[in-house]
Amino acid sequence: MATSSDIRKGLCIHFNNDIYKIIEFLHVKPGKGPAFVRTKLKSVTSGKVIDNTFSAGHKIEDVRVETRKYQFLYAEGSTYHFMNTDDYNQIELQESILDQPKLMKEGEIVTVMINTENNSPLSVEMPASVVLEIVHTEPGVKGNTATNATKPATVETGASINVPLFINEGDKIKVDTEKGTYIERIKE
Repeated sequence: MATSSDIRKGLCIHFNNDIYKIIEFLHVKPGKGPAFVRTKLKSVTSGKVIDNTFSAGHKIEDVRVETRKYQFLYAEGSTYHFMNTDDYNQIELQESILDQPKLMKEGEIVTVMINTENNSPLSVEMPASVVLEIVHTEPGVKGNTATNATKPATVETGASINVPLFINEGDKIKVDTEKGTYIERIKE
């Protein structure tokens, strides 16, 4: 058993007869009244995101998890295929438990959280950033750089990301997997 003070990003808990992963949290200590923790929870079974507030000292039942490295092989509709990098066993996961499936390219190494009670996969954590190649973007307009101007670009995985005007097709960029935003251009 844990308490509300143990809440952190990525923690999996039993809540409302389901298993949820904490994706955001904020400890709040108002000037008047007791402290509380505001959370955003994502169901690992349905992918539904809910908001919940836990009062200070509230008991929560955490799920014992184990992390393993898997390599993303390919996607088939909404089913994603992964291979364990240690024993080469393959697993299939549904798109609903993936955080950013559009940013995952084949061969990417991800961390899969597995419930130790029944050996079922709970969630897939991407690396903090990934390097992707731009396959389509409109050319930037010269002289339009007074403000932080961006334009949409399609990367090799099919995702659309806003990038600065100087980015061209064929450039490789680093993308933040948590927010799905551009970080920097990669020089080769």
